[in-house]
Amino acid sequence: MTIATSTELICFLILGTVVILGAIGVVLLSNIVYSAFLLGGVFMAVAGIYLLLNASFVAAAQVLVYVGAVNVLILFAIMLVNKREDLKPIEGLRLRKFLSGGVCFGLLALLIRVDISTPWAIPGPPAIGEKATERIGEHLFTDYLLPFELASVLLLMAMIGAIVLARRDVLLTDVGTGDSVDQGLIEKTTNPLLVDKSTP
Repeated sequence: MTIATSTELICFLILGTVVILGAIGVVLLSNIVYSAFLLGGVFMAVAGIYLLLNASFVAAAQVLVYVGAVNVLILFAIMLVNKREDLKPIEGLRLRKFLSGGVCFGLLALLIRVDISTPWAIPGPPAIGEKATERIGEHLFTDYLLPFELASVLLLMAMIGAIVLARRDVLLTDVGTGDSVDQGLIEKTTNPLLVDKSTP
């Protein structure tokens, strides 16, 4: 085993450990802010694995899209929505944990089965070098056009959901002075979103 091969193996083991431990932390930590930061670390580690596979463009897209856009959007949504309120007890929490754990272990067993039963080609295909970006663009707009557009719609839905969650209730009275607030600039709807929290 050469120095380059051993270094690549060590880097892969470190990045794989970061991905596994970070993903476990995202699920198990009770503080949602820490979970979001760990999710960003997982995305960065996945980008490092892409670099080990000589997929520099995919690694850069991973950092720009997931770390620079999706994870930042999640953090903004957390900062805007994170209200310090006591959590209400969830009915059937033990059953829900059991069902979700069963689904996760089933998916893990399926992935292990695919990993064991697939005849992986080692070494893989040769790197195409500078033409990688051109080939990725061709595949995105020919073979994978539908998943590419669905991903953009999914990101749009995530942004709309963050905006809806970040919306605050408009009060009819000023909290500090108790005076009535001028509602002339607020659009009146058939199902108004204005809530007067001063009245029972």
